[in-house]
Amino acid sequence: MEGTAKEGCATQTLHARFPASTRSIYNHRFPNAVERKVVISRYTRPEMGRIWADENKFRMWLAVEVAATETLAEAGLVPAEAAKAIREKGDFKVERIHQVEAEVKHDVIAFTTAVAEKVGPQSRWLHYGLTSNDVVDTAQALQVKDASELILKDLKALRAVLKRRAFEFKDTPMIGRTHGIHAEPITFGLKLANWYSEMERNIARFERTAEEMRVGKLSGAVGTFAHLEPEYEVQICERLGLKAAEISSQVIQRDRHATYISTLAVITSTLDKIATEIRHLQRTEVREAEEFFSEKQKGSSAMPHKRNPVTCEQISGLARVVRSNAQAAYENVALWHERDISHSSVERVILPDSTILTDYLLNKTTKLLDTLLVYPKRMMQNLESTGGLVFSGQLLLDLAESGMLREDAYRLVQGHAMRAWKQGLNFRELVTKDKKISKRVSAQQLSRAFSLKRQLRNVDKIFERVFGESKSKPTSKGKR
Repeated sequence: MEGTAKEGCATQTLHARFPASTRSIYNHRFPNAVERKVVISRYTRPEMGRIWADENKFRMWLAVEVAATETLAEAGLVPAEAAKAIREKGDFKVERIHQVEAEVKHDVIAFTTAVAEKVGPQSRWLHYGLTSNDVVDTAQALQVKDASELILKDLKALRAVLKRRAFEFKDTPMIGRTHGIHAEPITFGLKLANWYSEMERNIARFERTAEEMRVGKLSGAVGTFAHLEPEYEVQICERLGLKAAEISSQVIQRDRHATYISTLAVITSTLDKIATEIRHLQRTEVREAEEFFSEKQKGSSAMPHKRNPVTCEQISGLARVVRSNAQAAYENVALWHERDISHSSVERVILPDSTILTDYLLNKTTKLLDTLLVYPKRMMQNLESTGGLVFSGQLLLDLAESGMLREDAYRLVQGHAMRAWKQGLNFRELVTKDKKISKRVSAQQLSRAFSLKRQLRNVDKIFERVFGESKSKPTSKGKR
């Protein structure tokens, strides 16, 4: 765990966001232990875990209560001395909240009771004009905002590693595969550049959906502002660094939350895609790339030779959990009338777990790619293993250009390809000896048909499309 100098990532963020009068409630120190237990601690990084700890959740609730009281005091609806008392004395013990909740069966009432005990007589102005979900939904937006800041940082770190390694292997030839079968040559850098481009889209999607979640609501029991004015909602949200929802019922509408979790599912699906590719490349008969394997690491209790892609398999496995949470988020969109609580219990699980897992998996994938072991010689061996079969497409085009009907050219080239495939012969040697081909395609043309450089001549142009540059090659810190 991190020391006190780095304790409470959420606290530091809120200190920067709130005015001094509001942030005094955040002087409480967070415990080092991550309290949240839905996702096991094995997959919870400390900063993200603190955001979803009960201690921080209730601190967020108190921040909303303080912001509301101070705004209403400025408007003359609440005595200034009451707002001052709530701001300065407002506090709680998590244990006390749980104790009260065990009796009253209502977490917000338990919270306001515990805070009122600290505030004293002025607590009659606490929670003035609010309903429970005014506090819960608005505070949850604060938690999601802080979680999103960590995830965005993770996304950008992964993007940087992908860019660096893409340029490192920009000109490293390997065989491209479709259906798992050798197709035509590519470079390993192109594979990484493709992942980089996808991560760019993930970042853009995530920034949009995180912004959609940065909204609060204090519109009352059915969204009509029966007890407060809409302008107070705007002012309270501004104090908290949020926007006011244009319209709400008793809750912020859950299409926002469904979109947010869906975006996390897409992000982790990209990580699953990367991990699945590396798992294939690590197979013994392929062995073009593999996870870093430390000196003391062991792959199997029974087989000392094993070097298993355990990190990749973990990434693929946990991505399934986030994708399943997206389905639960969709179910939360439809609530009865102005609100029921069928979504509430679900969100206690899927919001923390999805952000915790996304944070964990992004970090894992970044380290995986940063230290990935890459074997260019093996890539070339595999590319050349079929005796030039992978250049059949270019030969087909050359024959068609010479005047041969495409169907005839295809039949001719495929015949040699199937013979080479079945008998383990060299495809290039077979077509060189075929007079039907040699009388139409010169030796020089034939040599060009099997040219790797010709196949990969546009790599720089593709990189320029993706990165806006083609010559720069950042220095790699990764292992080879």
